[in-house]
Amino acid sequence: MAEKILAPLSGKVLSVAVGVGDRVEEDEEVLVLEAMKMETPVHAPTEGRVTAVHVDVGDTVEEDDPLATIE
Repeated sequence: MAEKILAPLSGKVLSVAVGVGDRVEEDEEVLVLEAMKMETPVHAPTEGRVTAVHVDVGDTVEEDDPLATIE
């Protein structure tokens, strides 16, 4: 079952630590967002394989935008 990682807040993508095909563990950091000069790490909600990354470094996202998909 696919699970989307959603943006917890609006901000800019500072870094992306995973790519399509990567295996991730639950709570592993997958990317970092910046909002109001604060860095916010975003973690995988479950273990699995990354099947899609929906953002690139420098993209601006809104709260609840999909960031990546894990199966």
